[in-house]
Amino acid sequence: MTHSVSSPSMLYTPEQKRRRDESVWTLVQGVLAPVQFLIFLISLGLVIRCLVTGEGESAALISVVVKTLTLYAIMVTGCIWEKVVFGKYLFAPAFYWEDVFSMLVLALHTTYLYVWWTGTLQPTQQLWLAIAAYAAYCINAGQFVLKLRAARLQAQSMSLDNAEKTRLHVQPGGAA
Repeated sequence: MTHSVSSPSMLYTPEQKRRRDESVWTLVQGVLAPVQFLIFLISLGLVIRCLVTGEGESAALISVVVKTLTLYAIMVTGCIWEKVVFGKYLFAPAFYWEDVFSMLVLALHTTYLYVWWTGTLQPTQQLWLAIAAYAAYCINAGQFVLKLRAARLQAQSMSLDNAEKTRLHVQPGGAA
């Protein structure tokens, strides 16, 4: 199947794909995403342990702060990546809904920082807010995993299209 540049199912134009592949920010995102996920898993374990047993409250509360700071790092560098690849810091058509949901994730994590810093909520309430922020993060991470899969499928499709075009060009009597 051949896709045109204007195909709605096409994630990257050839030029955007080239910029993505050449950008250092692609590597930065590729490193930060699993680091953030590992921090999330550790923090989630600490938060759940605290909510279930009442133990390790300080570690759980601080772990959410560390997770949130990591989220900020990946969001800032992600905006730079999006600018390099798509020419917009946020809400490029290819990542519009991921960016929209990322705003909810940021809002929940930022609210956590506020209530943690000010003590507006009790520690247990803060941890439940962290659980809500983490649930939103999981949905958003899933969106990005699906987008990565779409990018891989697009690359495979383009490779097959290019192989077919090459085959047609070298075949005697093939269309040029």
